[in-house]
Amino acid sequence: MITVRHSQERGHAQIDWLDSYHTFSFASYYDPQHMGFGPLRVINEDRIAPAAGFAPHSHSDMEIVTYVLDGALEHKDSLGNGSVIYPGDVQRMSAGTGIRHSEYNPSRDAWGHLLQIWILPDRQGTQPSYEQTHFSREQKYGTLCLIGSADGRHGSVTIQQDVNLYAAIVAAGDRLSHTVPPERKLWVQGVRGSFTVNGQPVAPGDGVAIAEDTHLEFVGGAAECEFLLFDLG
Repeated sequence: MITVRHSQERGHAQIDWLDSYHTFSFASYYDPQHMGFGPLRVINEDRIAPAAGFAPHSHSDMEIVTYVLDGALEHKDSLGNGSVIYPGDVQRMSAGTGIRHSEYNPSRDAWGHLLQIWILPDRQGTQPSYEQTHFSREQKYGTLCLIGSADGRHGSVTIQQDVNLYAAIVAAGDRLSHTVPPERKLWVQGVRGSFTVNGQPVAPGDGVAIAEDTHLEFVGGAAECEFLLFDLG
């Protein structure tokens, strides 16, 4: 069964420095029909103005993954971590018992564009931790590149949940496939360009919930596309 959450159906929040679209209920946007998908709780597509961002704030018991699309994001946290992440970088922060962090666009002239993803952990009260790694365009091109997993295999960031998170860049008309056991739940998030999954058209910003299908067939559209695949237990 395939259900599409179209881009224009998402929640939207806009202020002078932030333009944000919410796939699931978040902050002042509430839709009881879209509270998450399994352990996947948040997918926010954020555009952050130059020299602006989120002041220090707290999180607990959440796995937070950031995937930068354009520009950069500067991260600082109460563990002493400080870094700037760019397109191709994947950042994972396990909030655990509690962590404070800030996120700013360090550019003076370019907007930042990113996806921030929240995943409920499989256990609470763990030690907060931070990790980031880089996946080149070549690693993601024409294949499902594992960028996050429960065991950190193949150099992916480690997420405290039964999830395999993939990123893919597909050329126009090219195909990719993915097979899973029937008990797995799948979410596909369109990032750039258009494609189909099992014949269903997907546009940038669309989300696709898939249950009981054991085989996925992705076909690139008229131009290159990019998407994320969440394979969830």
